[in-house]
Amino acid sequence: MDLKNNKDTFNQLLDKINPVAKEDILELNSKIQAFRSEEIDAEKFRAYRLVRGVYGQRQEGVQMIRIKLPYGKVSPEQLIRIADVSDEYASRNLHLTTRQDIQIHFVKLEDAPYVWAKLEEVGVTLREACGNTVRNITASSLAGIDPKEPFDVTPYAHAHFEYFLRNPICQDMGRKFKMAFSSSEEDSAFAFMHDIGFIPKIKIENGKEIRGFKVLVGGGLGAQPFLAQTAYEFLPEDKIIPFTEAVLRVFDRYGERAKRNKARLKYLIQSIGLGEFMRLVQGEQKALKTKSYLYDFSKISPEPIPVKTSFVIETPEDEKKYSAWLKTNVFEQKQKGYFGVNVKQHLGDMSSDTARAFADVVKKFASDDLRITVNQGWLLKFVHEKELPALFNALNKLGLAEPGFDSTADITACPGTDTCNLGISSSTGIAAALEKMLLEEYPDIIFNKNIKIKISGCMNACGQHTIGNIGFHGMSIKNGNLVLPAMQVMLGGGLEPDGTGSLGDKIIKLPSKRCVQAVRLILDDYKTNASEGEYFNNYYRRKTAEDKMYFYKLLKPLAELSNLTPDDYIDWGHTEKYVTEVGIGECAGVMLDLVGTLINETEEMLNWSIKAYQRQTYADAIYSAYTTFVRGAKALLTSENVNCNTQIGIINDFDKYLVSTGKFPIEGQTFTELVLRMNQEEPTKEFATLYLEQAKDFVSRIKAYRKEKVLVNEQS
Repeated sequence: MDLKNNKDTFNQLLDKINPVAKEDILELNSKIQAFRSEEIDAEKFRAYRLVRGVYGQRQEGVQMIRIKLPYGKVSPEQLIRIADVSDEYASRNLHLTTRQDIQIHFVKLEDAPYVWAKLEEVGVTLREACGNTVRNITASSLAGIDPKEPFDVTPYAHAHFEYFLRNPICQDMGRKFKMAFSSSEEDSAFAFMHDIGFIPKIKIENGKEIRGFKVLVGGGLGAQPFLAQTAYEFLPEDKIIPFTEAVLRVFDRYGERAKRNKARLKYLIQSIGLGEFMRLVQGEQKALKTKSYLYDFSKISPEPIPVKTSFVIETPEDEKKYSAWLKTNVFEQKQKGYFGVNVKQHLGDMSSDTARAFADVVKKFASDDLRITVNQGWLLKFVHEKELPALFNALNKLGLAEPGFDSTADITACPGTDTCNLGISSSTGIAAALEKMLLEEYPDIIFNKNIKIKISGCMNACGQHTIGNIGFHGMSIKNGNLVLPAMQVMLGGGLEPDGTGSLGDKIIKLPSKRCVQAVRLILDDYKTNASEGEYFNNYYRRKTAEDKMYFYKLLKPLAELSNLTPDDYIDWGHTEKYVTEVGIGECAGVMLDLVGTLINETEEMLNWSIKAYQRQTYADAIYSAYTTFVRGAKALLTSENVNCNTQIGIINDFDKYLVSTGKFPIEGQTFTELVLRMNQEEPTKEFATLYLEQAKDFVSRIKAYRKEKVLVNEQS
């Protein structure tokens, strides 16, 4: 849609949505126009649009729009709107992600504001779906109906989403930040692999039930995965948002910023140790906006049990398939007489036409609380037992009643080389080939939920290959002057029966076309050599203990390059010869060191602080003023050719190179003392007033300093 020629339509739409989102969307539209007219640098614009969910694709000139759906919740009406938007502006396809988002692809940049506005009309946002901020907060899809849960974690996940959306402490961190809430100690949301993970617990004190969470910190996948460490075995419910805020403040100040591959929380904790990290977190307590967060449970009320007086009674149209579907995709909720129904979604891709038809089925048979699962599927809630056959028939007509949800045959895969700049070899193509082989040759594998196969197109683990019992990530192999698509095979990752997590081990690199045979060999060996009922990872560890090269030797013949065929040089799902094409990743913003740009950003941060002060949100005003100091300091240090990789480094170096040398004196104190008062004072109006005035004065001085230096350079 040409917004310039459709201003009236666009403005009418904006008038229907909340004012804060409207301001966001108008700003995005303005930034796009400024970028097109070359008023904004491409890298600065990229960092800006990522935080608004607009992500560049492998294909030039089009964008992927990531739709942020906290804990994967989407109503049928919202799903229909997303499908309609995809029809009008994207590729008529909806892609479900392992972060419980929905992505649409091939969107023109100029259409992004209108897409956002259309989605905001039904309560869906793009804000902070990408970029260096708090990403979509995930949670067990079972939350609220899980028979094993101590309590429903949904209100807590929702509160975190609301509290940190547009929060100044996490708008421009060194890297992205991920959180998850599991519904029970089985950790089905994989808290163990997140920056912060929460597992619900209950304590009884003086006969009173107290809710809280086990808190894990510093987990992450990617090229160098880490299991999260335990920060608290039990933290009372009112303390988890203050704790999260303090963690984000520490990560923002001490986290790496120059070396992008080291800019996650896991590296900071590895570098300074958990004890020192927790000491820094504790040091933020006085300055926190909220010391004890009281939840408004009315925002996420308990799911009402649908009131039905009549039921759709049918006979299953395929009795054998229905029987398998009941065993693998259906379970009884903690609300007796009602059932949760999981839907296996092949590679997470659903056409917009199917999405609309699916939404109608949900409205007919289930509650409006539809959830996207972490393995790229769906969960329907509150299906009455009497209507299970009719629901099966309706789903089957749409191709959505395939048995084997979350089984070995339900493979997780990122889009890889289909759309992502970082994809090295096809993840979706090999996933489709593997699923076909498994269903044909191992038909009973749909009942096996102990072996998960996960595939990523590169080492960055969007397909979570690191926590697959069998995992693959894309790469390439050189054979003389030729290059062929390949996969790194990993074994032994995943969720253990006791709820703990394990990371897979690298075994061997294989040509992609031989990985189907590799899975055959692994499964056949497991069937032959595993003990009765032995969990796959236990079998893997036992065989590796006997011979650490066991699986390498098993798969080594497939790595032989002397007997390659022409087909090995063609990737799965392709007909042309393989060529390595890796672009620039967009998983986070890019650092800009242009002094003028940094000073402009400093003024922008100061304006944020002023606006927050005017709204009387004094903690936000203080933090934005703090960011103003840091940005301004970085600008002048850059002009002095001093490079810094953390905020605390910038603060210390400003004292070293500018204050102590007399180039930029600060009366009566050091720059460090001035700036770090922000975490030593209560966030009162009085302190906010003083700190903001000091920030205003600092900005005036750095602008004057910069102007004088430019003048001297021009005269010399």
